[in-house]
Amino acid sequence: MRIGVIGGGAWGTALAQVAARGGQPVTLWARESEVVASINDAHENAVFLKGVALSDSIRATGRLDDLAGHDALLVVAPAQHVRSVLMATPVGATPLVLCAKGIEAGTRMLVGEVARAAAPGAPIAVLSGPTFAHEVAAGQPTAVTLACEDADLRTRLADRLASPAFRPYASGDVVGAEIGGAVKNVLAIACGVVEGAGLGLNARAALIARGFAEMTRFGLAKGARSETLAGLSGLGDLVLTCSSTNSRNFSLGVGLGQGRAAAELLADRRTVAEGAHTAPVLREAAAEAGVDMPVVAAVCDLLEGADVRAIVERLLARPLRAEV
Repeated sequence: MRIGVIGGGAWGTALAQVAARGGQPVTLWARESEVVASINDAHENAVFLKGVALSDSIRATGRLDDLAGHDALLVVAPAQHVRSVLMATPVGATPLVLCAKGIEAGTRMLVGEVARAAAPGAPIAVLSGPTFAHEVAAGQPTAVTLACEDADLRTRLADRLASPAFRPYASGDVVGAEIGGAVKNVLAIACGVVEGAGLGLNARAALIARGFAEMTRFGLAKGARSETLAGLSGLGDLVLTCSSTNSRNFSLGVGLGQGRAAAELLADRRTVAEGAHTAPVLREAAAEAGVDMPVVAAVCDLLEGADVRAIVERLLARPLRAEV
């Protein structure tokens, strides 16, 4: 199975490294010409994944047409760009493995829904879970959810991507895998705020638990399975991104918790903190579904410039209620 990767950031490069293990050829499309040159000339993505030696069998390109004829494409473009990139790619009936996490602004569509609209002939799978790109690229042990409604396709994809250090766990719940990945980015910002504001580990643990309750309520309302949300692509990813400054979303939250403006923090980033784009869209989608998500609403207010202490006081003043 010949694999192509759409997206030359840290995560796309790490997945290309996974797919290239054993010397299997992989084509990686990157928007940035300097990324293409770095990978092809030095076997390193010096822009987004500096210091990681990449397989010689990874070939980078700046032409989406070069992805024609592959057996599967890993889509690692940021969620807000998936539609435009897929519409410019010769997808046809090539299976798409969606590795971006988020909800499209304006349409409130999950990435899978966007992909079906942009490439209606392509089978869809989702790869999601607790993954930091530099650890995956370095071959450190990682487990992910690989969700696809077609059991045969998900088996073939899992067999192709699996290695002793990279373990895909199969699922048929595409919606659940997508929702876990999208919501956790927003909750990671909230946990970063707790860290930046010095509110303590008790508060962070409580926020993770209550955030997971929000994720579950929203997921079930959208047709996800509770066991998927409690698995690698939901709770597993939530725990990872809510506890480390290696998470772009968590580090954004730390800055907000320290009183810095969202515009300032986001302007400094070459890579994308997807939760900042997802938060207002998720708030709209939750209201439309009739789901209460106070932590998500608080993150939106903070991104819009609200005072941290005032938001914390508002959350703590909510009426007492049963946990379940």
